[in-house]
Amino acid sequence: MQQVREVLFVVGEASGDLHAAKVAAALKAAEPDRPLVGAGGERMRAAGVTLLEHSERLAAIGFVEVLRHIPRHYALLRTLKARLASGKVGLVILLDYPGFNMRVAEAAHAAGVPVLYYITPQVWAWGADRLPKLAAWVSKAAVILPFEEALLRSHGVDATFVGHPLLDRISELPEPAAARASLGLRPEAPVLAVFPGSRRSEIGRHMGPFMATARELVRRHPTLQVVVSAAPGIGIDPSACPYPVIRGASFTVLRAATAGLLKSGTTTLEAAVAGLPHVIAYRTSAMSYAIARRVVKIPHIGLVNVVAGREVSREFVQDAVQPSAVADAIEPLLVLESAERARALEGLAAVRGRLGEPGASERAAAYARALLT
Repeated sequence: MQQVREVLFVVGEASGDLHAAKVAAALKAAEPDRPLVGAGGERMRAAGVTLLEHSERLAAIGFVEVLRHIPRHYALLRTLKARLASGKVGLVILLDYPGFNMRVAEAAHAAGVPVLYYITPQVWAWGADRLPKLAAWVSKAAVILPFEEALLRSHGVDATFVGHPLLDRISELPEPAAARASLGLRPEAPVLAVFPGSRRSEIGRHMGPFMATARELVRRHPTLQVVVSAAPGIGIDPSACPYPVIRGASFTVLRAATAGLLKSGTTTLEAAVAGLPHVIAYRTSAMSYAIARRVVKIPHIGLVNVVAGREVSREFVQDAVQPSAVADAIEPLLVLESAERARALEGLAAVRGRLGEPGASERAAAYARALLT
């Protein structure tokens, strides 16, 4: 009897764990006997993936911070290379995490194992030198931003825009009143949602200025309610955060809020899907920022602005993250009839329209099954 070869997932952080879990669930539904293994998190485990390494032990951010994780990455890469060489792997599915996953793609290609890259490296921002490598090592790229398909195809990558997986969650969005009620918030007073980040390093850099911004807005608007969104398992020091912390319910927080203060990244697209006007702020280490200024080729850091091609949400980066200035930008977004809020809502609706249609994970799973046959 012919051995059913396994699908090997490699994910390095929480957002990838969520999207990989949906692909894994679709594969399990179609092929219940197909073994699924990989590096990932609890959502992947719940979807039937046997974890070889937990993504919480891998997650890092910035050019400098990642250096601390090098020994663990090398150990995992050796494990994955041995698995690829064993003949047990029928397909590798990579999600984001390019610094590590490009090495996995190279190893899989050398072992003759097809590679599906779902949520590809952001070569449009930096790392354009990866384009020839993607073309050589990746069998299929399932991209989630509308402009990525043409860019990758122009460099020889077999890429298809499958839509953004966040759209799969639109049906789960609660009504604002229901979201507020579930969080115990007063229905009549405005709400500020604060998203300092999903990694400890981000929280360490953002919590101080984000909380100072919130306190300044409460000083100006005493009825303002503030809630802080945090990833499950990430600790926040109560002495540094005087406001309620809500874990693992980001869309509920976004729908309950009147305006948001968000770190850059996928959270800004979540806010676009939820229809929440927001301001983006981001800090990293001085050395990481200096390197980023040399290599990043785009004018915006917030994905919502990258997709829009213009500044839909105000951005404050590094030393510009000053509480009074950030509060000035958020304040008009808390006023329901303000022109600033109306412009922001219009821009967010345009971004939602560019993200494609729901079903991205199912389409990615269909490409995976095609590569397995």
